[in-house]
Amino acid sequence: MGQHLDAADSLDGTARPKAVERPVRLVDRAYEQLRDDLVALRIEPGEPLDEKRLSAAMGVGLTPVRDAIKRLTLEHLVVTYPRRGTFASEIAVSDELWLTEVREELEGLAAARAAVRATAAEREELRRLADLGKSHPAVDHGSTSYIEIDTAIHRAIYAAAHNPFLENNLNQYATLGMRIWHYGLRRVAQQPSAGCDQAQVVDAIIRGDEDAARAAARAHLRDFSDSVRALLAR
Repeated sequence: MGQHLDAADSLDGTARPKAVERPVRLVDRAYEQLRDDLVALRIEPGEPLDEKRLSAAMGVGLTPVRDAIKRLTLEHLVVTYPRRGTFASEIAVSDELWLTEVREELEGLAAARAAVRATAAEREELRRLADLGKSHPAVDHGSTSYIEIDTAIHRAIYAAAHNPFLENNLNQYATLGMRIWHYGLRRVAQQPSAGCDQAQVVDAIIRGDEDAARAAARAHLRDFSDSVRALLAR
């Protein structure tokens, strides 16, 4: 997460976390690359995962790959069957409803906490990402696609809430939600922009308006869910 609250700091809204730089571990690099490939469906649902091939492709040893796969198994992105092997998990579109029920509450909480606890640097990064989203064409399917910018904003908000339990859970739920979104995108020729704009959420966080941030984050999540269901209905 990169930052923490000192023991002397309070959680009453006056604390300001101090930045702590941590080197990126090989297992974290392997995990993030595999996670992103699974979410974007560059690794197909049901596709077998060959540890040796993944190790060679990512330029890391077998141990980081195996540890990353174990973590992804706990996050329901990978499944291992005895005597059969390890595979990318299948996608159950019905999960979208259950994810939204949980995420709507937690997304609002994260935005509200970020409005109180975010550092000046975190607010500036959120502003940068929001501006990038505004200027980015919504139909771009490239490596810096609109939905990837939206995901980056989500993850930045989670980190700015400075609650490791909240951040960990929301990152997992967002990952599963984004995977279903990419699955839905296969049904249409163009990527819709509806449900991806977080300008109001970011503006409220930057202003330090806790209530507005919570409301905007919940509204954004509902819009996103509606967009996903519209895709899946086609």
